[in-house]
Amino acid sequence: MAGVLDGVRVLDFGRYIAGPYCGALLADLGADVIRIDKLNGSEDRFVGSVGDDGTGAGYVQMNRNKRGITLNPTKPEGRELVRKLVETADVVIANMPAEALVAAGLDYETLRGYKEDIIVTNATAFGDVGPYKDRVGFDGIAQAMCGSVYLSGSPEQPQRNISPYVDFATAMSSTIGTMAALTEKERTGKGQHVTANLLCNAISMVNGSLIEQSITGINRIATGNRGQVTAPTDIYRCKDGSMLMQVIGNPLFERWAKMMGEEHWLTDPRFKDDLGRGENSEEISERMAAWCSERTVSEAIGACEAVRIPCGPVYSPQQTIDDPHVQAMDFLKPLEYPGFDGAALVANTPVNMSVSQVGIRHRAPLLGEHTEDIMTELGLSADEIAVLREKRVV
Repeated sequence: MAGVLDGVRVLDFGRYIAGPYCGALLADLGADVIRIDKLNGSEDRFVGSVGDDGTGAGYVQMNRNKRGITLNPTKPEGRELVRKLVETADVVIANMPAEALVAAGLDYETLRGYKEDIIVTNATAFGDVGPYKDRVGFDGIAQAMCGSVYLSGSPEQPQRNISPYVDFATAMSSTIGTMAALTEKERTGKGQHVTANLLCNAISMVNGSLIEQSITGINRIATGNRGQVTAPTDIYRCKDGSMLMQVIGNPLFERWAKMMGEEHWLTDPRFKDDLGRGENSEEISERMAAWCSERTVSEAIGACEAVRIPCGPVYSPQQTIDDPHVQAMDFLKPLEYPGFDGAALVANTPVNMSVSQVGIRHRAPLLGEHTEDIMTELGLSADEIAVLREKRVV
């Protein structure tokens, strides 16, 4: 099977997640994605080091299926190489503020001067308008500013999510935008500037809470893991661990009350709908907590599954790896990487296609692993490449 993006070339100047994971998804779909590193390795390469050379866990995930080169675009010769690369490319990815893009010569106006139909996909922290447009930021900043952190944890201790979900959402939005731009280019021959930012993606994911606030002025505060507009929705401690349950809607609540053997919950007017149950969720959660405390996780989940109530165990990372369903899905792909003590379990593309090939084909590149090959593709001789190496351009 052919990949959807076979024949498409992407230059990936991205760092951390929002840019590189967009590049990874495009590579999973068949694009020839070239990761462009600083000469000594870009900073995101070494976060969460698990390899002998300092290579980080995130780098291995974000850069599968890519080729890798080293390049210094701030030197004149480096700018010329960027021009040559852009002339061969369809898409350029970068995630940095507008001023930094201009300084690196990676802004849309500069790159479209090299190739008129180029697509430039740019992810930033705060977008390109407004008083914060030139600020730098990470996932956690967007979590904090969208209201999510305030509504998580407790009023005394707001809680960010350890998983950088805003970064991943921004990468996926960027991928959608890039795919749409490629479709438009095929239709009209025109390139364009695709932009996404962390704050807008974060706000999109908590928009329900913002809509509620704007209409009702309710001023909700954090309630830990306990649901605010449904119940029982919470994490419950069992004899040997914890489980999470989510009961949403009257049919599920009816099944829950019958499972508990306490159908009087169904006639209490306080619990007649999700909103009422959310407002009185503490009482419902206390009853569910008492029920779970008398059972193991397996017993509690088994009883819930028997009546089709959504629930699941709270896993450690090792338990996730060991779960028989996770293993049956074959979603975590073992990839060997030089200097790693064992294979890295890299999450595959989170979408399947019945006709087109999609997924992981090979590991992330070593630092500058394909510099020689790609410079040769650009028409440079071995002597010219050697000179560029001497000058610390590549």
